[in-house]
Amino acid sequence: MVKSNRQKVKNIYMDYASSASPNPSSIHLQGVGAKNDLESARKMVADVFSARPDSVIFTSGGTESNNLAIQGIILGWWQKERKSGKKLNAKYLPHIVTTNIEHPSVLETVGMLKERGQAEVTILPVEVSGIVDPKKIRKAIKKNTVLVSVMYANNEIGTIEPIREIAKEIRHYRKENETEYPFFHTDAAQAPNYLELNTERLGVDMLTLTGAKIPEAGRVGVLYKRKSVLLAPVMAGGDQEFGLRAGTESIFEITKFAKALRRAESEREKESKRLLGIRDYLYKKIQKIVPEVIINGEMENRLPNNLNITIPHIPSDLLVIELSSRGIMISEKSACKSGEEKASHVIVAIREKEGKNSGDTGSLRFSLGRDTTKADIDYTLKALSEILIKHKKWYH
Repeated sequence: MVKSNRQKVKNIYMDYASSASPNPSSIHLQGVGAKNDLESARKMVADVFSARPDSVIFTSGGTESNNLAIQGIILGWWQKERKSGKKLNAKYLPHIVTTNIEHPSVLETVGMLKERGQAEVTILPVEVSGIVDPKKIRKAIKKNTVLVSVMYANNEIGTIEPIREIAKEIRHYRKENETEYPFFHTDAAQAPNYLELNTERLGVDMLTLTGAKIPEAGRVGVLYKRKSVLLAPVMAGGDQEFGLRAGTESIFEITKFAKALRRAESEREKESKRLLGIRDYLYKKIQKIVPEVIINGEMENRLPNNLNITIPHIPSDLLVIELSSRGIMISEKSACKSGEEKASHVIVAIREKEGKNSGDTGSLRFSLGRDTTKADIDYTLKALSEILIKHKKWYH
């Protein structure tokens, strides 16, 4: 079944790649055809969101989508305030609330806005479990708060944030204060394949997706935007994507993404159940090999494909290299930060919350997927056991 799906995706890709790749903004026959394909893909994505097609904005990836959501809201707020005739000054800045375990494309973007004097930022610490308290989100909201951004599921430790509960707190605030702000954005890059993406039930105003996390989806990003959200473009050069994202759309990549997302949604429940079984099997077996193993983040509210652990007293990079030499690819931290020597900001965040020192901030992230089998897990367990015996001078 997997091979059949891959062949279908390959056929779609080759059909477009071998063509002249017409511009969907052109009015000639090929351009109109490309436009129809673009809108067909847009509707396909919108259906997964249970939303209107005009709420779907295609981008180059998750990082751009997060930047458009965050910077776009801030720019939109400034434009609105200027048009209203209000006297603006540095003491009254738009306020953003987020958490300390967000992806770098969120944390570094809000940090940049703060450094530029364009926004005030509150970064809330998550609990030891890796989950933020919705009541603390509500408490952090102020009169000038324009955006709350909390990821749907963490990319390193896999913890699933209480998005619906946070949305409820934000709605209550807006109702009590008779305001449209703050808007609620979630980085849902890790959610496809495993979590519901119905934006109405989630209660979000904006949602980020990336094809990088969906099998055979390619390098395309999406930003879902509710109609009521005032967003300004952050990139100039054209009026594509409803005037919010300049640049000619890549039709074959977008079509590939839409079909892959739809397929992932149809297989979501079955695949989640399968991966949950082998993920828990992996963890129980590791506990037998290493009784003192530390689980990073709670197990209950966690993506079924994610296991993030710390094995005390042995360098995690050593284990990554050793496992890699045996054909087992795991990671220490977000791929966006894998080249840095310092520990993962996510692991440091939950360690600090526990009141522990940073001695054991190394981590191993096992990411399971559509092709992962129990035989793969058994091979991994055997290899890990052999490696720990080999390096017992570290371990003991």
